[in-house]
Amino acid sequence: MKKTLVVFIVFSVPAFAKAQCAMCRAVIESSGDTAAAEGLNNGITYLMAFPYILVGAIIYMIYRSTQKSNSVKKT
Repeated sequence: MKKTLVVFIVFSVPAFAKAQCAMCRAVIESSGDTAAAEGLNNGITYLMAFPYILVGAIIYMIYRSTQKSNSVKKT
């Protein structure tokens, strides 16, 4: 179970995917302002991280509550 969770987290973390919004980045880079393109890319990564964090927190809370209920049933 733990290995599956770790693999899921590694493959779902948006920081590992560095090609967000290719069209937006291409338009900004073509204008010659690479600092703005990097800032846009970082902003997209930042905005993409929160849904994954929220879903992960919800899954963790469900997992924790099921583990508590299983330990209460065993005793």
